[in-house]
Amino acid sequence: MMVWNWLIEPLQYGFLVQAIWVSAFVGLVCAVLSCYITLKGWSLMGDAISHSVVPGVVVAYALNIPFAIGAFLFGFGATVAIGYITSMTRLKEDAVIGIVFTGFFAFGLVLVTKIPSNIDLFHILFGNVLGISQQDIIQSLMAGIITLVVILLRRKDLLLFCFDPNHATAIGLNTQVMYYTLLSVLALTIVAALQTAGIILVISMLVTPGSIGYLLSDRFDYMLVVAVISSVLSCVLGTYLSYYLDVSTGGSIVVLLTALFILTMIFAPKYGILAQQLKKRANQGFNEEKNQI
Repeated sequence: MMVWNWLIEPLQYGFLVQAIWVSAFVGLVCAVLSCYITLKGWSLMGDAISHSVVPGVVVAYALNIPFAIGAFLFGFGATVAIGYITSMTRLKEDAVIGIVFTGFFAFGLVLVTKIPSNIDLFHILFGNVLGISQQDIIQSLMAGIITLVVILLRRKDLLLFCFDPNHATAIGLNTQVMYYTLLSVLALTIVAALQTAGIILVISMLVTPGSIGYLLSDRFDYMLVVAVISSVLSCVLGTYLSYYLDVSTGGSIVVLLTALFILTMIFAPKYGILAQQLKKRANQGFNEEKNQI
């Protein structure tokens, strides 16, 4: 009965119900893309785009246009800049990413302090799903739905591009198109998650679910299912915890995701730390017996 009351009480408040389903939807979108990002090794790219949207958000609010437009344009612009600089110079991609995203982020901070607006920097950094407006919900839903549709339509091509780009090129797949397609949906996903987790914590929602799935499965479909379940569950329970503990919703979600990752990292039946240690000891014992024989 206590558990039932614990589950029901927050549902009496409309803003909490709204926060729960919005967070769950964002968690779903992030988890799906997370699997591709994990296979591609683009966690740093996600971090770069999430920081690069700050000036776009400020400009959008200053011009009184939807924040999603400004955030996407600046986020995608950062990815184009990264790709161009990497191809035109001898610098490695990780160095270019560090330069571009810090430059965009710093520019955003300058705009926040100079352009008069009602923007709360704390909400940009850490999200504010409990106070999300209907307009922001619509923008997040549109960004998330577009992301899911694009991934569904190009699922196999994106998977091949992330897993083996050389083979993708060999069979005639335009990897340049796949590169910018993946970057575009990454920018859209960050826009969708901006109000839930903010630019600082969104990278966890883009990396952790896929990492959990990767540790628990050798097949992409299973990896996808595990990632979605862990992400949506963390989003729902994290929203509940933020209500009962009076803490940041985005922070609660990411803490739960991190806790799930730690448990998975330790106890995963095949790739967990314990499993690897047991396998190592078993191999050592087998080798010792073989040497004795």
